[in-house]
Amino acid sequence: MVDVLLGLQWGDEGKGKIVDYFAPAYDIIARFQGGPNAGHTLYVGGKKVVLHQIPSGIFHEGIINLIGNGVVLDAVTLKRECDTVKSFGVDVHKNLFISERTNLILPTHRALDKAAELAKGNEKIGSTLKGIGPAYMDKTGRNALRVGDLLDRNFTTQYIKLRLKHQKLLDSLNFQEDINAWEEEFFECIEFLRSLNIVNGEYFINEKISAGKKVMAEGAQGSMLDVDFGTFPFVTSSNTISAGVCTGLGVAPQKIKEVIGVTKAYCTRVGSGPFPTELNDETGELLRKIGSEFGATTGRPRRCGWIDLVALRFACMVNGVTQLVMTKTDVLDSFSQLEACTEYLVNGKAQNSIPFQMTRVNIEPVYKKIKGWETDITSNNTYDALPEKLKTYIAFINKEAGVPVKYISNGPDRDQIIEVK
Repeated sequence: MVDVLLGLQWGDEGKGKIVDYFAPAYDIIARFQGGPNAGHTLYVGGKKVVLHQIPSGIFHEGIINLIGNGVVLDAVTLKRECDTVKSFGVDVHKNLFISERTNLILPTHRALDKAAELAKGNEKIGSTLKGIGPAYMDKTGRNALRVGDLLDRNFTTQYIKLRLKHQKLLDSLNFQEDINAWEEEFFECIEFLRSLNIVNGEYFINEKISAGKKVMAEGAQGSMLDVDFGTFPFVTSSNTISAGVCTGLGVAPQKIKEVIGVTKAYCTRVGSGPFPTELNDETGELLRKIGSEFGATTGRPRRCGWIDLVALRFACMVNGVTQLVMTKTDVLDSFSQLEACTEYLVNGKAQNSIPFQMTRVNIEPVYKKIKGWETDITSNNTYDALPEKLKTYIAFINKEAGVPVKYISNGPDRDQIIEVK
């Protein structure tokens, strides 16, 4: 049985903490897409830890953590993360596994990412410059090197061949930066990667499922960044929705049971791209300040706005969401009035659906005003103790999304999660 946990907005919904919270009920936590452009923030022993590639169940004893074939893997980032995780007493050689079909991010992928973004000028998409797009391009172009290739004695020859191809592209983009230091570090970290548990991922996970083990598939980024269904072209390069679990881990659709969608109580977005409910005013700045809204991967200030229920309904539909987790609810504690976007005016006409190309139309959000609870909820630990106005807000989200909010997060700590009755 596989349950899926993923973000329903533009990423940064707080998925890491939620996976960490649910992890004890599972035997395996598996990442199925994305790369080091993800940033899942956890608090372990009161210390903040940001994971970019390792699944968020790594700090739980006895839980298997699998990096699936749908991920693009940066050996340098992975080595740094493993060093951090090991400092907490975790043995990554014991409970971290990597699918041999996982594609590698090379130093030249990072260079190509940077060169392409610079060439776009004012039309840049806000890439994290981690090499994600070029790595996925090599995957679909059937040029990629994969983790299993590390075990081949001809790996260096394969690497040089692909590097020469990339260099021609870099020359055409007039990229002058020296990446020799990047390559030296890459090959040092490749040796470490070889020492980890490299497995045939699809057989590995299906054998565990057949043995009755419970799997949580952990998504990265958010549904509105999906390469097919997100706000194209301002999207990531992978399928961030629940369908990506099947291709990203090698499991059949009928193995998926619950789809747990994570949404903030408001909205944020990092980088460029459409964001209908963005608030470029004091309210938006206040949300950013109270919510400490800065990217876990890039440190960039997040754009902030009210919750977008048109986008949330869309994300619930394409993912088949069965239950919601609402995070950062406490950020709204000091607001006397909240707003929620219930529909769009697209070129002046009311619309309840996501437009094909949001950048080609004029979108105005239509808001419903909702009274805030103006109460500090961070010390609450039961649903009954929550203010009635917050319960009203939750009921409103339930009705609009068509999916029940089952949990709310009322602070950053591990234990600040309340089950909604």
